[in-house]
Amino acid sequence: MEWAAKGSHLGGVPRRMVIKVVGTFAKLVANVMNTTKVYNAHTLLHLVKSRPSGVPLITVSNHMSTLDDPVMWAFRGFPITDARLARWALAAEDICFKNKMLSYFFRIGKCIPITRGGGIYQKHMDEALDRLSSGEWLHTFPEGKVCQEDAPIRRLKWGTASLIARAPVTPIVLPIIHHGFQKVMPEKYMFDRRPPIPLFNKEIQIVVGEPMKFDMPKLSNIALSMSRDISVSDAQWPTIQQHGLDEAAQRYLFSMISDQIRTAMEKLRSASTLLYQTKS
Repeated sequence: MEWAAKGSHLGGVPRRMVIKVVGTFAKLVANVMNTTKVYNAHTLLHLVKSRPSGVPLITVSNHMSTLDDPVMWAFRGFPITDARLARWALAAEDICFKNKMLSYFFRIGKCIPITRGGGIYQKHMDEALDRLSSGEWLHTFPEGKVCQEDAPIRRLKWGTASLIARAPVTPIVLPIIHHGFQKVMPEKYMFDRRPPIPLFNKEIQIVVGEPMKFDMPKLSNIALSMSRDISVSDAQWPTIQQHGLDEAAQRYLFSMISDQIRTAMEKLRSASTLLYQTKS
């Protein structure tokens, strides 16, 4: 259903309507039903509104509930109902694209279906790469699944790192950590199921980190040097043309990038957890 994801679909009217409605719902959850506090919001706002033309943005965050996106963008002052500025997001195919109606809804809502376990070179990763190539904003949950425990950031999937490495213009990467969504939409609320509606009177905390910039030529040279003697599986990955990286070098590169992002997210999580516990 790629046609529904195009901005020109029916003149863009369905997209504007969906993003307006979803954004309004998210604002209700974040600011009326609950309380949301955001730290370093100006960094996110600046990158969404005013980053250099043609430079893509990737935001990465922990994943605590099915409401994280869109509610994490619903704090006061953020243009969540602006379809032009809205993020693209990688979304689990088995959850968000179960049938034609859901597929259409999430497609016009700027979501890209990803098959979990489908690998970093699955079809729709190329679509995500196209969005980045156009200088757009993409949000990912690089841990790959919901975790409602207050636990260290898990090993990241390589999908985000592969997009950073393959993008013609290296994206700015912005880590974000949030707390409280596990209370607004707990996975096991009643009869081991989520509540039918978001819960009330909870505190959501969103902490925006500092932008990360990756020196891809330098990292690629390190990956090439360090991977010369590494054996890989028989399944061959396509070479990353702009960096000349074969499968072994790509594996090393994606691991380096993922480790750097995970380290930044974990530092942010450790600091924000103490702040959240103090204020809760």
